[in-house]
Amino acid sequence: MNERIDKLLKQFHALFGDREARVWSAPGRTEIGGNHTDHQHGKVVAASVDMDMLAAAAANGENIVRVKSDGYDMITLTLDTLTPVAGEEGTTRALIRGVCAEAAARGYAVGGFDACVTSNVLQGSGLSSSAAFEILIGAVVNGLFCDSRLTATELAIMGQAAENKFFGKPCGLMDQMASAWGGAIAIDFADPAAPVVTPVDYDFSASGHSLCMINLHSDHADLTAEYAAIPAELGAVSAHFGKKYLREVDENEFYAAIPELRREAGDRAVLRAMHIYSDNRRVEQIVEALGANDFDRFLSLVRESGRSSWVYLQNVTVRGSSREQAAAVALALCEKVLGSRGAFRIHGGGFGGTVQAFVPDDMLETFRAQIEHVFGPGSCHVMHIRPVGFTEIELK
Repeated sequence: MNERIDKLLKQFHALFGDREARVWSAPGRTEIGGNHTDHQHGKVVAASVDMDMLAAAAANGENIVRVKSDGYDMITLTLDTLTPVAGEEGTTRALIRGVCAEAAARGYAVGGFDACVTSNVLQGSGLSSSAAFEILIGAVVNGLFCDSRLTATELAIMGQAAENKFFGKPCGLMDQMASAWGGAIAIDFADPAAPVVTPVDYDFSASGHSLCMINLHSDHADLTAEYAAIPAELGAVSAHFGKKYLREVDENEFYAAIPELRREAGDRAVLRAMHIYSDNRRVEQIVEALGANDFDRFLSLVRESGRSSWVYLQNVTVRGSSREQAAAVALALCEKVLGSRGAFRIHGGGFGGTVQAFVPDDMLETFRAQIEHVFGPGSCHVMHIRPVGFTEIELK
């Protein structure tokens, strides 16, 4: 970390002059339970991980934001416009503008700043590099212009709004919440404006299992339509009952109405709704299992969730793709190597990205070798739960 910070500060000074800069960190996240439940006002268990984004930043006294990320061109934008700009959809510029706009909407006098950003969060990996970036920019704005008054939940809501309104991706709030809060947390999104967060007190490092992320090296950039189809189809199911979100629809009424729902919303929408109901229950069961120190029960629930995502939610493969099914291959390999031990599932949004596995420590090297034989060296990452969310790093 010290080496990364030193390099980052040198880059900042080279680009922006010999000015005092402050440094912030925002972590990536892993979803432990509740796949695509958040955007239906459901329940999730998530955690921050020990991969993060760092920013060295300072106010510049202008109305201009300049952000230079490793490997990318400098982004420059004025804060004269704090509404979505046509043509900026799907860009990092839109996320920056959106976070600044959300802080300004809360009454803070947001000004210009210069920042250098570096990251070891795997982009497009399902560890949510976009959410980490949103929380990171929010942390910078919070520290420079808001007297550090914004809470973790407020920063998360700002990041989601930037992604929904400015970037154009209809994501839920889980990714941002996990990055902002830190540690393992259970979240109930019944009221997304005031989600209920409960820390999950469990030491995963003492479980005898390693948390592995399999990076499938697949890009999410062209898959927004695939993600958007999930809340759209679930919305069609909810609309049958005069509701907007599935959390508002009684499960028994849903099952009674399946004949009509098949005609109105389609079979895939019905299957996806079945997944949401069952995964919300599994979140409660996961919290209970971890609270009781029953890791075997936890592993069983993770496996159930993974099967439900593949069979019912159908976010493992991209529709119409026969040659590119990396996530399905990874899941099949996990099943073959692990057998009845451990657990594995599609991770996050799905359609590629990352597969998550809890691997018994005595099988870790064999598991890693088999995975990297297929997906390449370095594709199997051993992760650890990070106890801290967004934070300013004290420079000595």
